[in-house]
Amino acid sequence: MRFAIEEINNSTDLLPGVSLGYKIYDDCGSLARSVRVALALANGNEIVSVPSETPCTRPAHVQAIIGETSSSPCMAIATVLGPFYIPMISHFATCACLSDKTKYPSFLRTIPSDYYQSRALAHLVKYFGWTWVGAIRSNDDYGNNGIATFTETAQQLGICLEYSVSFFRTDPSDKIQEIADIIKASTSKVIVAFLSHMDMDVLIYELSNHNLTEYQWVGSEGWISDSQTAAIDKHHILDGAIGLSIPKAHVTGLREFMLDVKPLNSSNNGLFTEFWESLFSCEFKGLKSTAEAERECTGHEDLTGVQNSFTDMSLMPIFNNVYKGVYAVAHALHNILSCNKTCNNNMQLDPFMTLLHIRNIYFKTKEGDEVYFDENGDPAAKYEIINWQPRENSIVEFVTVGLYDTSLAPEKQLNLKSKSIIWMRNSQQVPVSVCSEKCPPGTHKVLQKGRPVCCYDCIRCAEGEISNITDAITCVRCLPEYWSNDTRNACVKKEAVFLSYEEIMGVLLTAASLFGTCTTAAVALIFFKHRKTAIVRANNSELSFLLLFSLTLCFMCSLTFIGQPSEWSCMLRHVAFGITFVLCISCVLGKTIVVLMAFRATLPGSNMMKWFGHAQQRLCVLGFTLIQVIICIIWLTTSPPFPFKNFKEFKDKIILECALGSAVGFWAVLGYIGLLAVLCFIFAFLARKLPDNFNEAKFITFSMLIFCAVWITFIPAYVSSPGKFSVAVEIFAILASSFGLLVCIFIPKCYIILLKPEKNTKKSMMGKKAPQSL
Repeated sequence: MRFAIEEINNSTDLLPGVSLGYKIYDDCGSLARSVRVALALANGNEIVSVPSETPCTRPAHVQAIIGETSSSPCMAIATVLGPFYIPMISHFATCACLSDKTKYPSFLRTIPSDYYQSRALAHLVKYFGWTWVGAIRSNDDYGNNGIATFTETAQQLGICLEYSVSFFRTDPSDKIQEIADIIKASTSKVIVAFLSHMDMDVLIYELSNHNLTEYQWVGSEGWISDSQTAAIDKHHILDGAIGLSIPKAHVTGLREFMLDVKPLNSSNNGLFTEFWESLFSCEFKGLKSTAEAERECTGHEDLTGVQNSFTDMSLMPIFNNVYKGVYAVAHALHNILSCNKTCNNNMQLDPFMTLLHIRNIYFKTKEGDEVYFDENGDPAAKYEIINWQPRENSIVEFVTVGLYDTSLAPEKQLNLKSKSIIWMRNSQQVPVSVCSEKCPPGTHKVLQKGRPVCCYDCIRCAEGEISNITDAITCVRCLPEYWSNDTRNACVKKEAVFLSYEEIMGVLLTAASLFGTCTTAAVALIFFKHRKTAIVRANNSELSFLLLFSLTLCFMCSLTFIGQPSEWSCMLRHVAFGITFVLCISCVLGKTIVVLMAFRATLPGSNMMKWFGHAQQRLCVLGFTLIQVIICIIWLTTSPPFPFKNFKEFKDKIILECALGSAVGFWAVLGYIGLLAVLCFIFAFLARKLPDNFNEAKFITFSMLIFCAVWITFIPAYVSSPGKFSVAVEIFAILASSFGLLVCIFIPKCYIILLKPEKNTKKSMMGKKAPQSL
């Protein structure tokens, strides 16, 4: 401060013709003393410990206060000075609470608020993947408020604190011993230390009694760049520490000024004598001779050889903050006094006016640093990221490995050179500090009961759900057409299942259908070749050929059920099945009625056959079939069958099937077929005992028995069969009933035609006892 004031007083550009005066007080670490001095300054009754022989030419009126160093004294002083609006500019008080202008309206500072530092520390911890950390803080406003903001930000970033303990340097050693025990019992490997350098010195002294070198320390600017703390750490507990520091600075001429300090002859400069002696006292530390230890300073010692935190300029960033604070006051006064080449010395200065001008100042120092304050009295927040890297002879070098700048976009604020960082125990590998290992893709996190959110178990995703990221909170359900793979990290398209021509079941059913078609065609050829024989001509050969044609269609329509369902195939398969089977049953029914009528016609006086001739038989078949056609048309026009993707039957497969559209239409088609089959069965049953060498009614009865049995068992089998098996059941019912009709009605006749041609005569078929009706 004295260097800055002397530089200003010697300047012809800033406050020309005006000299700044000052008083320096030491609060000796006492809040009570700080408040007493602040009250005295506010009242204009300055405390003078040594009478001055050269009093000021004007009454002393404090325009601004530079200080204090710590946050707690600043809060006390700012509370006292606030009502008087006396500007107070601190160079090292970082508590975020001091940004509250309702409580501290006259407080400003040249060091960033801990609000930014705490958030920066949280982002730094998150950057390295540390989600399970411990926290140690100074038990004062600096540490408590700093860790409070850190904890809040850490929670938002998914970081958990295993423990958070506080202490003050005056606490008994037992309490600090408890902290050492907590650290040793913890599972986290990273410790965030929000401490002042004095508290850290006490903590390191205690921790030196324990082997605690396997922990990674993350530090606040209060101690991370303090060379005295590094010198105390003889057991390398803090090696590899990383943290935030005020950016390096340089003030031209300051080092030379400090090393040139000499005790002044005037009696009111005891402060500088004491300061000079404190600088030189380091030279006598560790001397064994009592006489040498009590040696008096002469005032002519050379300070260039002294090595401490004052002479090595490691505190230059803090010095620079003081320097900027003094210049901020000077620039405000320069503006108030309307200085150009000279200043208006007649203007009455007022601290409130000075405060207003300080808030609005903007200037650059001779080193090019910008100085201004935001609405909270804070400067722009910018930090260097410091890494403790051990060198030879137990020397620790503070290496800058990154930068945190809040003036940049959020994604660019943290800039790190990770490869140049040396971690604890001189390791090149980033330490791991997690409560639970990361959950790989395919799993999700389930919190452990009673523990923080960072402690969890990794549970595999359920079937049909996936997670394709690490540490997934929940699993995502796949879309209906997709299913989870074996590792549960991707959705794969479900297998589309339908009765195809490529699979064994499809091949067998197709073969059976073609075999039935070919067999029916062969029977038709046999009948056509022997169409003039008695067994073919008996019982209306026209119905026989129509029945064979309908059976061919029945065998062929089963093929429409095989293959991927489409809109047309779904409508065709059910309609073709319904109409062809009605045509087939109608023919069988016609043949049955013919048998009955033929027998009745042989009775004396009967003329029934003329009422059921060929024309009536055709009309009968046409009428029965037309009714089914009408039913199918109504079904197709109201609610036709359509292709449908069934996701419910199998979890990992899609069943491609034909939905019925209207269940009433489907069961109406089946019901009508069943009704005709029952009628045919009744008529055939009535004609089963007719006197006949070759009674066709018996074979029709047996074929209808097979037909009804097949379709009665089809209903429960169809309803209970899943997916493509229901289609296979329907095809099997069609083929079985078709083969039943073909075998029972036509094979016996083919047997006689081909193997027993001697029986294929009218005489043989008529018999001896009674006329035969075939």
